[in-house]
Amino acid sequence: MTDTRQARTDASSRATLGKAADENFPVAPFFLPRAWRDDLMAVYGFARLVDDIGDGDLAPGGADARHLGLSPEAAEDRLAFLDAFEADLHRVFDGTPRHPLLRGLRPTVRRCGLTPEPFLGLIAANRQDQLVARYETYDDLLAYCALSANPVGRLVLAITGTDTPERIRRSDEICTALQIVEHLQDVAEDLGNDRIYLPAEDLKRFHVTESDLARPTAGASVRALIAFEADRARALLHAGTPLVGSVHGRLRLLLAGFTAGGLAALDAITDAGFDVLTGPPKATKPSLMRQVGAVLLRARREG
Repeated sequence: MTDTRQARTDASSRATLGKAADENFPVAPFFLPRAWRDDLMAVYGFARLVDDIGDGDLAPGGADARHLGLSPEAAEDRLAFLDAFEADLHRVFDGTPRHPLLRGLRPTVRRCGLTPEPFLGLIAANRQDQLVARYETYDDLLAYCALSANPVGRLVLAITGTDTPERIRRSDEICTALQIVEHLQDVAEDLGNDRIYLPAEDLKRFHVTESDLARPTAGASVRALIAFEADRARALLHAGTPLVGSVHGRLRLLLAGFTAGGLAALDAITDAGFDVLTGPPKATKPSLMRQVGAVLLRARREG
């Protein structure tokens, strides 16, 4: 590999990891032990990159495709790109991966004894995004979230050595809620990509059409629908809060931050009058800090 190509690849990987600052919740905050921060960022790099492949939102220059052995033409096929990425994931466990972010993931996998399943789930979710653009029922959406979101929480628990069946169940509730919140923030963007994550049965219930979702601002029916889905997400976050109280120290603060990030984003959606069509409502730092305190207090009561 030439120095120039290596430089482009390094810049591509840095761009992927740099997106952590835009998430609703802190990915690897400073107060965690260095080993945890490194492991969480390695997992984040994988999750962010697979999402970027699925969304066609990769850094310019084509470095990611080249590392996976894809020609520029093949890289235009997102399913082929995901297949190549999955093949490189398997090399994390039984060989030497080609992509630098996957090479960076290998020490975490070994140190924490991680298995391929949660990583494969994230790839499967992005593969599903290429094939499924609408969800008929809420249960269908939950099944998608089981692939697209829940593996991340399970990986966090595995990295920190705290994965018990009960904690995994609570983590799944929180992660599913966080995915739903992200969908609510991104209704307009998703529709622009011909995707709707609002269940069709709910659109019918609230008399919302796809044309209503394409308007520059939300009408009363759309706002009522978003409020309904936001209540569902909030209930899931509250149901998962005992997870926060079941752990201690800095891990408790991290999980409180994840949960509070979702709640603060829901506050932003509420403050916007449930009009998510003008742009994604974003949580403010004061709102996030208030919610962290509220989550910790609730977790203490319920723990």
